[in-house]
Amino acid sequence: EVQLVESGGGLVQAGESLRLSCAASGFTFDRRAIGWFRQAPGKEREGVSCISTYLGSTYYADSVKGRFTISSDNAKNEIYLQMNSLKPEDTAVYYCAVRRGLVLVTPTCDPEEYDYWGQGTQVTVSS
Repeated sequence: EVQLVESGGGLVQAGESLRLSCAASGFTFDRRAIGWFRQAPGKEREGVSCISTYLGSTYYADSVKGRFTISSDNAKNEIYLQMNSLKPEDTAVYYCAVRRGLVLVTPTCDPEEYDYWGQGTQVTVSS
């Protein structure tokens, strides 16, 4: 059974940092497309950052480039999202998700292409 468990969310002030973690189990971790997505109230879910655990190649949404960094630890079956210089518009529920099947190329970050999802962790950035 595929399981994704996010942690690390919280309430911070603008300009501060948070580090999200996603612990994965139930699938072969080292040849996957895994990513972070977020959904703010009244908005559609969007791809924030995705990574190929095979290539290490990454994708970032324009809104987070230069501020967020995604990484994976294949030995621990975990991915991380380091979020710096947080803004109020980053406030959302953040989800970890993985695509079904092996992915050996740089992944896209379209939520429609991801099959298994965690429960999410709330990130709130106050101004």
